[in-house]
Amino acid sequence: MKILAIADEESKVLWDYYERGMLEGIDLIISCGDLNPRYLSFLVTMSNVPVLYVHGNHDTKYDTVPPEGCICIEDRIYIYNGVRILGLGGSMRYKPGSHQYTEQEMQRRVRRLRFQLWKHKGFDILVTHAPAYQLNDGMDLPHQGFRVFRELMEKYHPKFFLHGHVHMNYGRQHKRYDKYEDTHVINAYEKCVFDFEAEDVKENLTR
Repeated sequence: MKILAIADEESKVLWDYYERGMLEGIDLIISCGDLNPRYLSFLVTMSNVPVLYVHGNHDTKYDTVPPEGCICIEDRIYIYNGVRILGLGGSMRYKPGSHQYTEQEMQRRVRRLRFQLWKHKGFDILVTHAPAYQLNDGMDLPHQGFRVFRELMEKYHPKFFLHGHVHMNYGRQHKRYDKYEDTHVINAYEKCVFDFEAEDVKENLTR
């Protein structure tokens, strides 16, 4: 299953210069947040595949202009073609506002998922906006990752962890791909395509 992961910056290729067939072969689109809701609506229309999303810390506009035809997977496990996908959006709280959480608040969100995690026997893909603590995150509080994301990977060993929030064009070099124990970690900044079944995930990543 080929998955298009997106976050933080709208791809000019997929929006401004979109041509028919560009999304051919894509089976699922997952947004890790901080994207124009109209962009997501455009992609679901052009691709005719599900577009799943979590909120970024700048996605308050979704309250009034939601991504039409797309599926919010916040705080739940969504199953697509047998793949269990867990969504936990938002960033570390650094000022008043929605879609921001302290470490303790994010831990409480995870605790409320205990029944779903037990019912579905874990999950295959973790989708967040913020990265995990000390795993491709930033030194400053707004871009610091959550410790509980590492705990989720350590306990449930999902195949993939998708996040955004730390832009690839920031001054500090952020990696597109990493691995934490058994989990392939992908920074979805702008766009990235990967094959869920690929044996060598790093070699199969495409922009």
